[in-house]
Amino acid sequence: MKRTSILFAGLFLLMCVDLYGQNPNVGTSGAQFLKVPVGPRAIGMGGAFVSNANDASALFWNPAGIASVKENELFASYTSWWGGMNLSHAAFVNTSEDIGSFGVSMSLLTMGEMEVTTELQPEGTGQKFDAQDLMIGVSYARRLTPDFSVGVTMKFVNQRIWNETSSGLGFDVGTQYRVGIGNLTIGMSMTNFGADMKYDGQDLNVKYDADAQNPNNRLAPAKLATSDYPLPLHFQVGASMTVVNMDGMKILVAADAAHPNDNKERVNVGTEVAIMGQFFLRGGYRFGYDTETGTFGAGALASLGGSTVVFDYSYSLYNLLPNVHRVSVGLRF
Repeated sequence: MKRTSILFAGLFLLMCVDLYGQNPNVGTSGAQFLKVPVGPRAIGMGGAFVSNANDASALFWNPAGIASVKENELFASYTSWWGGMNLSHAAFVNTSEDIGSFGVSMSLLTMGEMEVTTELQPEGTGQKFDAQDLMIGVSYARRLTPDFSVGVTMKFVNQRIWNETSSGLGFDVGTQYRVGIGNLTIGMSMTNFGADMKYDGQDLNVKYDADAQNPNNRLAPAKLATSDYPLPLHFQVGASMTVVNMDGMKILVAADAAHPNDNKERVNVGTEVAIMGQFFLRGGYRFGYDTETGTFGAGALASLGGSTVVFDYSYSLYNLLPNVHRVSVGLRF
C-alpha cells in the first residue's frame, strides 16, 4: 500500500511539473459556460475539489463524489458573472444503499437583451436579442469497494443566440480512491466528452446570386454554414488529506492538476478548516490561469427539524477583471 501511495504521488507531481506547457489549441472549443466553476465550497478551496467532492456540487467536479452522499440532498448556487451575465446551478442527489447514488443537475447562463445593429443601422433596428446557455445532466455513482467509487454523467447541452441554436450530448466520468494512509484520497475526472456542436437557425437563410454579372437571373434560396466546434474537454486529477484532526477542528488540504483541451495546464491548491463541524473557513490559489489568482470562502451548517441547511460563500480574485462572488444553499434530508 505504501508503494501504491508513492506511485500516485509521483504521477501527480509529474503532472504539476508540466504546468506551464503550451497548448496549440488555445481558444478553440465552444460551450465555454461549461467551464465556469460551480459551488462556492469548491471555489473557496481554489477549485482543488476533484478528490474531496462529497456533496451534490460534485456533479460539476467529479460525479463519483455523490457516492459519498448518505441522504437526499438539494443544492442551488448563483454566480454573478461579468458583462451582466448570471450563472444559476441546481442539483439533486438521492442515494439508495443497495443500488447507488442518482443525481440530476442543471446549469443556466443568462444575459440581458441587447440592441440589434447593422451596417446601415448602427444605432439599432428597433429589435433586441439575447443569448442563453443550458446544461441538463443525469448522473449515477456507486462504491465498487469501500474505498473506491466511480460515477458517470450524461448531459444535454444547448446554446442559443437570438434565433440560432446549437445542441449536443456530453459525458463526464470520474473516480475517487481512498489510499489507506489516514484519509488520503486520490480523485480523477474527465468532463465534457462529446461530439462537436454546430449552430443553425432562421437567420442563416439568405438569397444567393449565382451570377452577379447577369441582371436577369433569379436569386436562389441558400443557407450560411457555420463551423463545428468541440466541447471544452477537461481532465483533472488531485489528492486531498486531513492533516489536522482534533476535537473541535479539522484541517483538510487538497491539490489538483488540470489539463483542458483548449488551454495550458493548471494547478489548484486549497484548504478547508472545519470548526466544531458546523463552521468552515476556506482559502486557495489557482496557478496557470490568465487572470484568476486567490480565492476565499466560508460556510455554515444549521439544523432545521430533521434536516440540515448548508450555506456557503466564496470570493474570487482576478487581476484584470472584476472579482466574483458566489453563494449557495443546500438542504440535506
